[in-house]
Amino acid sequence: MKDATLWTDFGYFACLAREGSLLKASEVLGVSQATLSRRMRALEAQMGARLFQHGAAGYALTAEGRALADRTQRMAMVAQDIVQWQAASTGPVPVRISAGTWTARDLAQNLQHFWRPSDLWVPEFVTAERALDIARREVDIGLRNARPTQSWLAGRLVGEVRFAVYAAGPEVLGWIGPADGMFQTPSQAWLLERHAEAIVTRANTPELAAALAQAGVGRVVLPTYAGESLPGLMRVSDEISELTSQQWLIAHQDARHEPPIRAALDALSEYLSGARLRRAQV
Repeated sequence: MKDATLWTDFGYFACLAREGSLLKASEVLGVSQATLSRRMRALEAQMGARLFQHGAAGYALTAEGRALADRTQRMAMVAQDIVQWQAASTGPVPVRISAGTWTARDLAQNLQHFWRPSDLWVPEFVTAERALDIARREVDIGLRNARPTQSWLAGRLVGEVRFAVYAAGPEVLGWIGPADGMFQTPSQAWLLERHAEAIVTRANTPELAAALAQAGVGRVVLPTYAGESLPGLMRVSDEISELTSQQWLIAHQDARHEPPIRAALDALSEYLSGARLRRAQV
């Protein structure tokens, strides 16, 4: 039992050494600051060495701490090897990927371009207009429209998304708005700010709004790659420049090195930024 506890404490130590802050490390690990502080004091006592200098600048490593950090990095490499070995023996590892409605639809429809059944990982898609919590492993990878600001997240820029207005024809002048209580995306905020008085009906999902537009009920704002692919819709506006946004693949700083997640990130990045799409993604 002592050995198991010590292994866990080494993992906690490695995270705190990397983050340099009790607050940041506790958020990454999903434990309280009090618990993490207590475990580090216990580790120092067990190691018989002062590992951190506690000060206004955070948790700075002592010489003994740096020596231990070098060794825990090697532990992390071994742990990654074990994950890869387990994946090879038990089959593909599910990787949860959150994306907006239209991105998830595009990825599912074009799965053969970036995934094979023999791959180390298998995708699990979660459609969400809001950002799910990667630190708490609600998902492993998120597709978002901005660079991550949290230190425990890593981001990879893979493209750009553009928006325009779509309808069954130019004679359709009304608009389909978001239902009350929906999480408001930038495109929905744009619609409400400029065309609220012309809304003729509302829908609580992007797919329903698009279906109503296909039926000729009203206009919708869509990513251009989605709007161009939906039958029965045509573009009835220029691109809306103020809605253009970047496309980022986001993962946890630590988890992104796990072989299944690394493989998924590389495959998604190649697909989203590659010539196959020839268009911006969201």
